[in-house]
Amino acid sequence: MDLADLVRAAAEKARRLAEGYPRSGLRDDLPWKIIEAFDADVRGHVERDRQIENERDRVLIAAVKLADVRPDDEAAVVDEARRELVDAVDYLEQAVLRFGVVNRTAGARGLGVAGGRVSTDR
Repeated sequence: MDLADLVRAAAEKARRLAEGYPRSGLRDDLPWKIIEAFDADVRGHVERDRQIENERDRVLIAAVKLADVRPDDEAAVVDEARRELVDAVDYLEQAVLRFGVVNRTAGARGLGVAGGRVSTDR
């Protein structure tokens, strides 16, 4: 498994949580649960990058919006908030895959070549 695989897995976990909300019952914890795998498995293995951090912030904002949707709101409101969150997760995934640089920690763990791109697929 390399870092690109971890990025994809973290994004998939976040999308599943978003799709399952509100059934998941994570209202207060939703923003942190959405980025939990990304922060645990990815963030500490890539060099800091403003674009990646901006997309991470965008995910948090979208997750807060979804968590703030009231149970009695129309289905269209919930669906739109969910769609915004899934889109934000997709953009974060793509930002890391396109712009992420593997750091030394990840290189030492065999997740990629330190200083190389997270994904060589272009």
